[in-house]
Amino acid sequence: MRTIFTTGQVAKICKVAPRTVSKWFDSGRLRGYRIPGSQDRRIPREHLVRFLKEHGMPLGELEDEAMGKLLIVGADQQVQSSLAEMISPEDFKLEHASSGFEAGIQAESLHPDCVVIDFAMGRNEALMIAQNLKKNNEYTDTVLVGLLSDDDNASGFDRTLFNETFRKPFDAALLAERIKTLVGRKKQLA
Repeated sequence: MRTIFTTGQVAKICKVAPRTVSKWFDSGRLRGYRIPGSQDRRIPREHLVRFLKEHGMPLGELEDEAMGKLLIVGADQQVQSSLAEMISPEDFKLEHASSGFEAGIQAESLHPDCVVIDFAMGRNEALMIAQNLKKNNEYTDTVLVGLLSDDDNASGFDRTLFNETFRKPFDAALLAERIKTLVGRKKQLA
């Protein structure tokens, strides 16, 4: 995953002439920096993605990397819809799975940045999903969030499997904000 772009690379992504990108840069609309002792410009990924979004331009090859991918497993319709209301479709692609088997299939195709596992599906199945994800090298950086029900106490299982746990009922806005923060950190480190 490229983190710094030349004006030529940005021109290809935007389907414009390199000179156009230079004008955007020189006018301050597209942020970046110059190589010391040179006139060459460099544009960091986050500035390019922001520029494209602000100007309604397609993200093209950057779209998959710019959007967070969230998989919600075992949650009822109320939890799904409350989270969907709080998470912008421009920022996150949202998928649902009702079982561990379905979660495995969805994870393979989606490669989620975050998996929210609702313990309402059953404590053992929820833990098995988390353990299987953590065992697989492709998902070691995936953020895991556990939703605990009132009757499910947090003791008796390895909490280190999860980056965060929330007890139901929870504030959907707070959960959405926490997911954005954790995924944002992960994407900055990548």
